[in-house]
Amino acid sequence: MKTYFLQVQKIVRETEDTASLHFWHPISEQLRYKAGQFLTVLVPGSDGKKVRRSYSMSSSPATDSSVAITVKRVKGGLVSNYLCDQVHAGDFLEVIEPMGRFTYEPEQPHDGSLVMIGAGSGITPLFSILKTVLKTTDRKILLIYGNRDENSIIFKDALQQLESAYAGRLNVVYILSRPSGYWVGHHGRIHQANGIWFMKENGVDFRKDYFYMCGPEAMMDEMHKIYKLFEVPEVHIFYERFNAPVQDEEELMEKLPDLKKQTVTVQYDGETHVFDVEPHQTILEAALELDIDLPYSCQAGMCTACLGKCLEGKVKMDEDEGLTEKEIAEGYVLTCVSRPMSEGVVIEID
Repeated sequence: MKTYFLQVQKIVRETEDTASLHFWHPISEQLRYKAGQFLTVLVPGSDGKKVRRSYSMSSSPATDSSVAITVKRVKGGLVSNYLCDQVHAGDFLEVIEPMGRFTYEPEQPHDGSLVMIGAGSGITPLFSILKTVLKTTDRKILLIYGNRDENSIIFKDALQQLESAYAGRLNVVYILSRPSGYWVGHHGRIHQANGIWFMKENGVDFRKDYFYMCGPEAMMDEMHKIYKLFEVPEVHIFYERFNAPVQDEEELMEKLPDLKKQTVTVQYDGETHVFDVEPHQTILEAALELDIDLPYSCQAGMCTACLGKCLEGKVKMDEDEGLTEKEIAEGYVLTCVSRPMSEGVVIEID
């Protein structure tokens, strides 16, 4: 994985708890990325080790001269609070090259419109894709965007400007869970019933259109019900998870009763590492606990930075949506969400 030290060009406060950090491109080269991808930021932790967090890029390679990530403050969050409170224009941040498969590919043929569903900071990669599509195609976009209240709507002014500039092509539907008494729009959270209503009201073609979503798991589960109900082709559905699901140890043992401590061998960068993985750990977690330097980025099973091939033994992944069916069939696994299910597991990482 390639790393860069990017200088902060400016910081834009999007809401009270959200900021966009715009970077200058590296000296002597242009940072290449696709709409919807993310950057992984490395900051020093209290123990001297670097802490990694991944943030989607809100900039578009088709419309923006600078690269930008948008960060929402998380209560007690080490990195998000550091980026929002302590970083200033002119500072340098260490980042890992753009990654992620939640992308829009302009060169691929598409006939239908785009339907985007986001909530909170889930708007960030959607905003990058939205700007790219509007600039490079003549396709229509419906954005269904949920937030807590009027003041928490990220990119509110920019979205209004885009709606005006692309009248007839972009339609944004806002829904707020705790709006003020002056709000005249939709109330509540995005779910199956109102999702269907919003889509039908805006003429969505469930067999022809393409669906992009990013936000809370509950919202995405509700949207999947719609896709199943209306038989949306799977190849038309794209989504991004920000975090790997937190595994409760008791629930994990109920789901995987054969899970137990195993010794794993990982071959990487000319070295062979042999270490134990406890029942509650993923292979990557066990390695990092022992200061074994294996590649990783998002730790959510989406970026594939920790991709390896299982040469021997049996491995179970908590999530496999970051891999294609072909990759899974060939034995590839993501160590950040993988657990050894047998003795003698050997993984090779290129």
